[in-house]
Formats: sequence, C-alpha cells, structure tokens
Amino acid sequence: MSAFPFDAVLFDCDGVLVDSETITTAVLATMLGELGWHLSLDDAMAIFIGKTVMDEAPLIEEKTGVRITTAWIESFRARRNAALERDVTAIEGIAATVGALHARLDGRIAVASGADRHKVRLQLAKIGVLDHFEGRIFSGHETPRNKPHPDVYLAAAAGLGVDPSRCAVIEDTVTGATAGRAAGATVFGYSPGEKGHSSKQALRAAGVADVFEDMAQLPALLAGWAR
Repeated sequence: MSAFPFDAVLFDCDGVLVDSETITTAVLATMLGELGWHLSLDDAMAIFIGKTVMDEAPLIEEKTGVRITTAWIESFRARRNAALERDVTAIEGIAATVGALHARLDGRIAVASGADRHKVRLQLAKIGVLDHFEGRIFSGHETPRNKPHPDVYLAAAAGLGVDPSRCAVIEDTVTGATAGRAAGATVFGYSPGEKGHSSKQALRAAGVADVFEDMAQLPALLAGWAR
C-alpha cells in the first residue's frame, strides 16, 4: 500500500458529516421572527451559515432591539437540539468515507466544529459514526477563538499529535476553510451544490486546494493528492 499523503484528516461537522444547516437555521429564523426580525430561510442561511448565534448576537440585537441573553441562547439550543434529534440525517456516503479513512489512518481522524460539543455528539450519534470520533471531538466553543480563526483546527491537530501542515481539513464553508488554511492545513472544499454550503467559486476564492461534490470521492482524492 502506498504512503498516504496526510497524517490525519480533520472534519468539520455541520454540512460535512451531517445535513443539519437547514434544520438549525429554520429554528433560528423562527425565533428571530418571534423577536420581530422576519427572515426567509434563504436569507437566514446567507447571514448565519458558518457562524455561531453567540458570535452574531450583536447583529441580532441591532436588528431586533432585544438583548440576547444566556437564557435566550439556551432556549435556542434546546429547540435546535429537539429538531436535530428528530430530523438530522447523514451526508450521503459519509459513513463509508469515515470508516475508510479511520482504518487507513489508524484512527487519526477528528471533528473540529464551530458548534458546541453537545450538538456535535448528538449528531454523530444520530448518524451512527460517534464511535469513530470518540475522544477526538473538538469544539470552537472550547478554544479562545472560534472559526474563522484557526484555534479549533490547531487544537485538533495537537490532540492527534500531528503537525497541522500534515493534516487534511474537510470544510464546506468559507468561514471554515479560512480557519483550516490559517492553521496551515491543506483544505478540501465540499460543495454539492445544495443549500447550506458555500459555492465552489467561493471556496476556491478562499484558497482551498480542491473542491469535490461527492463524499464517496474523498478517500481516493486524498490518497492521490500530490503535496
């Protein structure tokens, strides 16, 4: 077997492992409407995809005149979690891809998400891949800065004992791709052309190494990559 070009693979979660963005954003849009800021789902996704509600609290307060409290954030997360528990699904082909890369890299794969840990674990358990990532889940809520800063990817690489420059990062948004590149990793953009993902053009402009649209392609893409 030829040498694999990377020592580890670091996955974003939402939009890369799970098809969750429309679910989460629909809950957020409903709750913003309750505060008086009425957005279509498309408009809400354009504003909030790749960002955390906590980080966007100043914008919400500006648009609604309502102070976003810890209690409001907790209410949002509770409603979001209930919707995800009911409706979240796996990105097509991800289970086989995760299994193949986990085996090829002797377990050196991780999740580096901008979301809170509870959300990540809930979703990975729901789609049946949590065992592949147990002990290797990293949340931007637990680092000094969240994406687009590199902190969560640097933490994931350190947790695996791998130099960030030897990591492949899998992202579907410009925010996440910016974080991965800032960490010094080689970033691959997943862009299936559906709602909730950055476009191929936007990901290329953000400096990703390559863009792909089918998760089944990923193991071969990484294995054949010429660094």
